[in-house]
Amino acid sequence: MPPSLQTVARRMRLRPLAGSGAVDAVVRWVAVSELADPTPFLEGDELLLTTGMRMEGDLSQYVARLVARGVAGLGFGVGVSHEEVPAALIAAADAAGLPLLEVPRETPFIAIGKVVSELLAAEQYDEISRAFAAQGRLTRAALRPEGMHAVIDRLAKEVGGWAALLDETGEVRHATRGARTGAVTAELTHLRTGPPDAGGGVRADRLPSSLALSGPGEHIVVQPLGGGARPRGFFAAGAGHAFSPVTHTVINAAGSLLTLAMEQGRTQREAERRVRSAVLELLLAGAKEQARAVLGPLGGRLPEEPFVVLGAGAEAVEVLEAHAFAALIESGPPAVALVAEDAAEAVALEVAGPVGVSLPSGYGATALRGALDQARRALETARRGGNGVVVRFGELAGQGLLGLLDQDAAQAFSAALLAPLTRYGSRADLVESLRAYLDNNGHWDAAAQRLGVHRHTLRYRMKRVTELLGRDLDDPGVRAELWLALEASHR
Repeated sequence: MPPSLQTVARRMRLRPLAGSGAVDAVVRWVAVSELADPTPFLEGDELLLTTGMRMEGDLSQYVARLVARGVAGLGFGVGVSHEEVPAALIAAADAAGLPLLEVPRETPFIAIGKVVSELLAAEQYDEISRAFAAQGRLTRAALRPEGMHAVIDRLAKEVGGWAALLDETGEVRHATRGARTGAVTAELTHLRTGPPDAGGGVRADRLPSSLALSGPGEHIVVQPLGGGARPRGFFAAGAGHAFSPVTHTVINAAGSLLTLAMEQGRTQREAERRVRSAVLELLLAGAKEQARAVLGPLGGRLPEEPFVVLGAGAEAVEVLEAHAFAALIESGPPAVALVAEDAAEAVALEVAGPVGVSLPSGYGATALRGALDQARRALETARRGGNGVVVRFGELAGQGLLGLLDQDAAQAFSAALLAPLTRYGSRADLVESLRAYLDNNGHWDAAAQRLGVHRHTLRYRMKRVTELLGRDLDDPGVRAELWLALEASHR
């Protein structure tokens, strides 16, 4: 904090003559002026020095202008233009509450300016020292096992208030005692008003670099986390007092450490996921022991046989990783997990999205590939049911027939039979309409409702399908072949 007028007066032995009740005002600079109205050249919080060369008569307007400008005080140098401070000036300053100091003839104005500069420099050095010390404490906190949570806890102590860590949706992940996050979540919710970004989070184009929220007895700063265009999270710091420049520096340092920890954690997780994907490829190649050897350093292990394969969307991999061996793959379900048979139900229910579950399997390459395919097909059915739906492969009707067919032959049959539809002006709606029609056993209303179209629209599409294929959709044999072709096209 800048020095007070009282500190400057004591250091330079300046005698107060008026306005003693306001000597705690801060002094941010020293100005010298003999103008009748120096206020156009002042910003406020200055100690104005003058010898009163043009002072005479009623000085109340002169003093009023200084008070309105917000000067810290007026220093009057005696022994130049006046042997003593004019009584009119003392009376006007006393009436307006303006601190008035007598500057002895032997005290140069420049000496007062040097003292104020030295005090300001000392204060700035102290602020920098305190900021560096706080940054050191935050850095040590970041190195602790708790990582980001430890930084949040330390930040709360540094700001003399509270701190909180939030995810990209604005949900609180960690907060210190007394954290008042209601205003933060409300503001982030407000920023999400309107179309969200592609990931469902706060849109980057609606978020400034930081947010400052103030209310009675509450001051809050919110900053986004993450090095990309889209925030990967947020953190907030709050206190019952306004934050000083040093505190803002400390908050910015905490933001840098939190972002670094987040990015490092993300990089490590991505590396571990690549290793697990490689382990799965080894298993699919029949190299079980090599797969175990690669997985060992990560502290992971494979479930004992028999196990089941869970298939889910890529966004579910983090949840699956917390309960089982999970990996991201290019062929099959985006995210898969190998789970002990008796734990599969509980793990599947942890996933918010649709989940497909295979039949029990072992580590043989052929068996594992079959289980992955079963999980994929069950997941496709689950996706048609919506989020939170768990479909077990054994519950799917007709899968035994497809399992007896050679996959390459089945796909060739599918491509040939459905070619007239897939070539028809690149209109995928004919294929999807045919699938909905067959899945609903030819019931027009149910199939149209699933597609979100009018039943007359669906009738028109089915008429076009009949013309393109040259087949009668009322023939049970034709329906069976078409169903088989549609299922094989997704294998």
